Amino acid sequence: MPWEPRSPLPGTATASAERTRRWKCCAVRGRAMWLKPEEVLLKNALKLWVQERSNQYFVLQRRRGYGEEGGGGLAGLLVGTLDAVLDSTSKVAPFRILHQTPDSQVYWSIACGSSREEITEHWEWLEHNVMKTLSVFDSNEDITSFVQGKIRGLIAEEGKDSFVKEDDPEKFREGLMKFEKCFGLPEQEKLITYYSCSYWKGRVPCQGWLYLSTNFLSFYSFLLGAEIKLIISWDEISKLEKTSNVILTESIHVCSHGEDHYFSMFLHISETFLLMEQLANYAVRRLFDKETFENDQFLHDPLQITKRGLESHAHSEQFSAFFRLPKEESLKEVHECFLWVPFSHFNTHGKMCISENYICFASQDGSLCSVIIPLREVTGVDKTDPANRGVSISTKGKTAFRFTEVRDFGLLVAKLRMKCNATASPQHIISTEVAAGSASDNPKDFGRGQLKTGQRDNSKTVSTEALMTVYHPQDAENLDSKMLKEKMKEQSWNILFAERGHGVSMFRTKKTRDLVVRGIPEALRGELWLLFSGAVNDMACNPGYYAKLVEKSLGTCTLATDEIERDLRRSLPEHPAFQSDTGISALRRVLTAYAFRNPQIGYCQAMNILTSVLLLYAKEEEAFWLLVAVCERMLPDYFNRRIIGALVDQAVFEDLIRVHLPQLTDHMMDMTFFSSVSLSWFLTLFISVLPIESAVNVVDCFFYDGIKAILQLGLAVLEYNMEKLLTCKDDAEAVTVLNRFFDSVTNKDSPLPPAVQQGSNLSNTKSDHPKVDITDLIRESNELRVVSQEVKFSPSELEELYELFKKEHFLSCYWSVNSPVLQHHDASLPYLDQYQIDCQQFRVLCHLLSPWSHCANRDSLALWTFRLMDENSNCLINFKQFACVLDTMYNGSFTDKLKLLFKLHIPPAFTEVESLNPSKGNDLSREELIHFSQLSVSSVGDNLESDSLKSSPEKGKGKVDIQAYLKQWQDELLKKEENVKDLPRMNQSQFIQFSKTLYNLFHGDPEEELLYQAIAVVTSLLLKMEEVGRRLQSPMSPVRSAVAITEMAAEVPRERQEESSSEQTEGSRAHSLEGNHEWSFAFEQILASLLNEPAFVRFFEKPHDIKAKIESAKNLQLKARTRV
Repeated sequence: MPWEPRSPLPGTATASAERTRRWKCCAVRGRAMWLKPEEVLLKNALKLWVQERSNQYFVLQRRRGYGEEGGGGLAGLLVGTLDAVLDSTSKVAPFRILHQTPDSQVYWSIACGSSREEITEHWEWLEHNVMKTLSVFDSNEDITSFVQGKIRGLIAEEGKDSFVKEDDPEKFREGLMKFEKCFGLPEQEKLITYYSCSYWKGRVPCQGWLYLSTNFLSFYSFLLGAEIKLIISWDEISKLEKTSNVILTESIHVCSHGEDHYFSMFLHISETFLLMEQLANYAVRRLFDKETFENDQFLHDPLQITKRGLESHAHSEQFSAFFRLPKEESLKEVHECFLWVPFSHFNTHGKMCISENYICFASQDGSLCSVIIPLREVTGVDKTDPANRGVSISTKGKTAFRFTEVRDFGLLVAKLRMKCNATASPQHIISTEVAAGSASDNPKDFGRGQLKTGQRDNSKTVSTEALMTVYHPQDAENLDSKMLKEKMKEQSWNILFAERGHGVSMFRTKKTRDLVVRGIPEALRGELWLLFSGAVNDMACNPGYYAKLVEKSLGTCTLATDEIERDLRRSLPEHPAFQSDTGISALRRVLTAYAFRNPQIGYCQAMNILTSVLLLYAKEEEAFWLLVAVCERMLPDYFNRRIIGALVDQAVFEDLIRVHLPQLTDHMMDMTFFSSVSLSWFLTLFISVLPIESAVNVVDCFFYDGIKAILQLGLAVLEYNMEKLLTCKDDAEAVTVLNRFFDSVTNKDSPLPPAVQQGSNLSNTKSDHPKVDITDLIRESNELRVVSQEVKFSPSELEELYELFKKEHFLSCYWSVNSPVLQHHDASLPYLDQYQIDCQQFRVLCHLLSPWSHCANRDSLALWTFRLMDENSNCLINFKQFACVLDTMYNGSFTDKLKLLFKLHIPPAFTEVESLNPSKGNDLSREELIHFSQLSVSSVGDNLESDSLKSSPEKGKGKVDIQAYLKQWQDELLKKEENVKDLPRMNQSQFIQFSKTLYNLFHGDPEEELLYQAIAVVTSLLLKMEEVGRRLQSPMSPVRSAVAITEMAAEVPRERQEESSSEQTEGSRAHSLEGNHEWSFAFEQILASLLNEPAFVRFFEKPHDIKAKIESAKNLQLKARTRV
């Protein structure tokens, strides 16, 4: 943050000295700074300054001679000498920003800096936050007045922040006096903080101050004789959000009593919004949750609330929620560092978060890796590798977590040792690799050790087995196909445990989530529910608590116990476990104990349904702690008389429907229908509407992802039934549609017997409705918004692209009855997967939309791109695949685009292409395109099918091969996990074609010649590197291939002028190379070489306008089909 002390009035000698002193302080700290606006009559006086950037309202200048090679000539030497001989109080910053208005000779200095990078940050802030706003003013005087006011506000805020951090109350006291004078609120109203910002009154921004106090949001502005005063109570705010539009790059939107208010141009908008959120939540909790409010030490006394306290409270809440820790945990320290991931052999960057009893880590680099280390499990904390500031934390599970690049790592080690009373390990013999049996030799013993001590004297009253093990024990000898898949799932988790650890401190990664989405095995379900919900920590910290609670609560008679008794027989009555006294008694004990523990909630309907499912897979004490985790942490304020939490999430659900399913919003006049029909979905986690064998898969995802999983599944259900819901005439008909859909949901992999499965009893009565597998539905719910999440196109651009894609699909159906897209159309598929196009249609869209459509071999590129996307080899692609590849071409990084081109020139995408009609050059006919797109697809599919039949573990009467099932499962699971290092190497013929494609792409570019030279240099360098590597392995290997290929690469540009003889020359050379020693390149080699050529990087990072392409495609789509 720029540094700004108190400054005297400008225009005096003291002001000049103060300005220079501030500049020197900022230079020492390596920062740029805002300046109080002062007139500069001649912006290029004595030619001391050189203009670097400019726009209509601002100019960025550099001091002549600064940063120039050779000192900038004679003028630069003179300026440098002048600066050198001046007194230190008169030295000038080498960069500055001036404010100007059109047709004015007067300029105002508003910022200065010591380096180009620092001043550029201020320049970009002006462009993003101020430039668009200035266009709304009518006169130059208003523009200058606004800019001056804004800069002064920024300076004041920076000064305020610097003094608040230094515990100097003078600035804050000044702001408090203004607050009390302007608004006249009672003396008890405490000001938390204040910010400089702009308030939008119509289309005109008003610069002023935003004051945040315990009960009110207030704004005051006095500009050009106009006073604006605004006071809004926090409990009157119905909407609070960060938003942006054409004029406001980023602003805070506040809605109160139906009136919208917009505040923008904050110096730190995220910090401001976080505090506003906290204060708004504070007001709501005070109104609706009085008991919790009064018991909260931080909230109950408004006079004790501070800005720092609010920020700390917010961060602690986010920390506890993210890692599923007890609410009592508060975030104490955060350290940026790297964690060694042994199974992937790399360091992942992230943040280490430390609370009273836990050390947690979450990656920040997209690897989705997180770790939770309870201090109760820590056996040693050591300093390792001082050069890399390393910290090693050893646990009871014989695992060591190695953190590096930890700031103040020595002090951190000392603190952690004091926290856990751990001493340095006597010998560094603990492997940093994750041990297979890190928590226990028997996975089923995990997390259940505390149960025995707590229940030693109460075994007669508390059940020690999950009901499913009693009423549905697994038969290990008679394994049918479903049980084989179940064993395969278990083995997949065991492999995961071996790689990533087993227990509360396991590495949680994307692979963990993928296995959860597929459904947790029956034998591991209770254990993993405990782990992912955080209930394992509650149980470990409270041994014997449940048994004592059962003793105290049994025999009590309250309103809650009466309601519990009434609902006991209504809890999964079709399941055998709750048709006997064993299940009913366990359910009674858990619900009664919880009502006794938390009288504020007591008992709420739907808790019985949820608890009965928990008891099926978890022991009784485990089910109790799972219920605690759900009611008090994962779904707060759901299970009480007002069910405020559920109503809030339903409002969020309605907003998501408006955004993602606008057709339903337009059709349904009253959005309350969705609230009424989805309330049971949220309260029971879909258990009340789905068959039990399917509902448990939903609960799996809920314990891992939280309420997000329920919201996603709700959207997927509505989207799946979109067409039918749009034809419904009333709410009753819509409810019937949804009920029939839920009845049709099955779990084809469930090993439960038909007597237990609810869905099996409906198969005969509703056979007319297509069956939907729960695993597929959950997977689709995770991919529902995959297009908008994975691509950088705006929603409007995606919508227009989808219209073009869908139109191309329909155009193919107009003139061909036997079109393959019609034959493969399945209306039951998700909306984005229903419409598909073949290679010919893709070529049309590629010619219209691709930024590489000018390429001479564009037909070949379209063909290879299509083959790359056609993963299931049915010669069709859907919109999601189309949008993702197009997004890479337009919005991908240099590496992403190069990776795409690399993959297009290796199998399975690449195939040799040669037109049968030489007169057409590189263009392919429709027949040729279809032929090449189908090449080897059918044969591969047949071979795969025959191989699968031969290797299927179910075929034959011999011994069943579980490992074969496991291999098939793992292959399918890891199919989409791609790493750069996993890409195959590119052989010489593929590299030759890759080079030709690059030459074709560069044709017509302003830097064409430079790019041709660069690719020749890169090609030569790669081949020399390959030769050196080959010689080290085989000194007698030939070298002619490298020379010939280099010549060939260099001659490709000339081939554009000499096409007549080039093909023969090229063919003869390529043929001559076939007998030579084969060479190949890895993607990393090509990437590293190309990164050294700035021309390449500029070409691939050059922005392209997708909107212009879309508009052109709309007009030419029909004509393009005719041309092609």
